Amino acid sequence: MWLVILSLLNSSLLKTSRIWKCLVLVAALFGLQSCASLISNVTSGLAEDLSSTIQNSQDVQTVREGIPAYLLMIDSFLRGSPDSPDLLLAASRLNGAFSVFTEGERSKLLTTKSLDYAFRAGCLTNTDLCRLRELKYAEFQKTVNGLGERDVDVVYAVAVGWTSWIQAHSDDWNAIAQLGKVKYLMARVIELNESYDNGGPHLYMGGLETVLPASMGGNPEAGKIHFERAITLSEGKFLMTKVIYAQNYARLIFDKELHDRLLNEVLAANPIALDMTLTNMVAREQAMLLLAESDDYF
Repeated sequence: MWLVILSLLNSSLLKTSRIWKCLVLVAALFGLQSCASLISNVTSGLAEDLSSTIQNSQDVQTVREGIPAYLLMIDSFLRGSPDSPDLLLAASRLNGAFSVFTEGERSKLLTTKSLDYAFRAGCLTNTDLCRLRELKYAEFQKTVNGLGERDVDVVYAVAVGWTSWIQAHSDDWNAIAQLGKVKYLMARVIELNESYDNGGPHLYMGGLETVLPASMGGNPEAGKIHFERAITLSEGKFLMTKVIYAQNYARLIFDKELHDRLLNEVLAANPIALDMTLTNMVAREQAMLLLAESDDYF
């Protein structure tokens, strides 16, 4: 069915939708903690302290302005250790995070860099992943099916990086045609560890299933199930899930009651939660924007 979606998907949907940028930022912010612990031996704890500060900050603007400095720091570490999977994953996530705040050629450059880092990390940890991008779909499926739980970190990073790369290159049908592989990768992550990143894979799958309405090949009800599961896995503390649930599912099926309820729940909730605070603050900003548009949209 995903192949049907690909044949119908208009590239402007990816270019104009806020959903993909939100999802990329979600993955990057969730990934900071693990990145920090992985490279703390290089930075003597600096990265760990910094990532904790970022994730638990309530000042979205300061973090937005500060990400480039952190990105340069990670890239500088890679000059000394170019074959470190841990540093490559950190660099992939940070380049992806910064791409959220850019457009055009700069976004294409950053997302290409992010995806390249993720694939390099994958190849270094599992040689089966070295040619993953070039494989025909049947062979791609076979390779992905052979991945194990130890591969979850790199597979998730590749899927996230690939999604952001497709979004940045949404004017290219060859890029959009690769969405099926991204979805298959994320489905494999769910099979191996559905609670990874507090249900992040389910959040992504919810977004992927609700790109289009059912009449055009989408699967909104499957998306709803993934959104609900993501909420459960994060115990309702990760507010961005409800924002994306409202934007992608409730708007898609024109359910104003569900849409407004989810967004009001986000605004009423306490955004302060361990390692989720910054993303929750972004979620509140998005919730206010979507609510302001609600009457006009419905």
